[in-house]
Amino acid sequence: MNNSLPPTPYAQLPTPDSQRDEVLIDLTNVQKAYQTPAGPFYALKGINLQILKGEFVAVQGKSGAGKSTLINMVTGISQPTAGQIRVGDQNIHNMGEEQIAKWRGLNAGVIFQFFQLMPMLTCAQNVMLPMDFANLYKSPKVRRQRALHLLDQVGIVEQAGKLPSAVSGGQRQRVAIARALANDPSFLAADEPTGNLDSKTADAVFQVFENLVSKGVTILMVTHDRELASRVSRILTIADGQLVNNPASDQPTIQAKQRHK
Repeated sequence: MNNSLPPTPYAQLPTPDSQRDEVLIDLTNVQKAYQTPAGPFYALKGINLQILKGEFVAVQGKSGAGKSTLINMVTGISQPTAGQIRVGDQNIHNMGEEQIAKWRGLNAGVIFQFFQLMPMLTCAQNVMLPMDFANLYKSPKVRRQRALHLLDQVGIVEQAGKLPSAVSGGQRQRVAIARALANDPSFLAADEPTGNLDSKTADAVFQVFENLVSKGVTILMVTHDRELASRVSRILTIADGQLVNNPASDQPTIQAKQRHK
């Protein structure tokens, strides 16, 4: 397989203005190829990207551009064909399957468009599930207390004892956010988290994200919603597996928003 595709330029960061501007996620010439009958298909073509601690970064692009593949790279759901991925002090691109699963459970909070909640567990039990898998907060009482705290943080603690089918779509997404926060991960990765919600509910869920970022949480979010994307600290545009120029910006790969600076 040809792994010599030319890299895209680094997605430029906001100018550092304090020691808090520390790189959390660092991708270097990341490529992802899938084998097809016609040969390898590159979903990502030499991605170079850095994300700072506490940033709220949106990824936009057409369907099939490589947005979800990028999310899968930084969360370890899928491994790159070539290149390096570093999150914090860990090189995750060369981890084995068991090692990466353990790392993801402790470090990456993943939020999906269709919630992916366990239907036979209550909202609180869904939030407790990652703690069970990672064997954290070993007392069941402590796990439940933490789950209730997280549900309160996203504004739906009163729904803790209900099944997902008994709450609204927006409330289910809030449960999914609380679940993603269960093990105090290094960052949240959200793949179209408001894509299945009406505009009013999407705005309410987005406000939860904004509140988390104000408390120092790092978020990487794929979204088609331009209005919501305009409220993040940085926008990345991806096309045909590469970070590309944003016509609305005079910077090479981003439209920087300094609202959280």
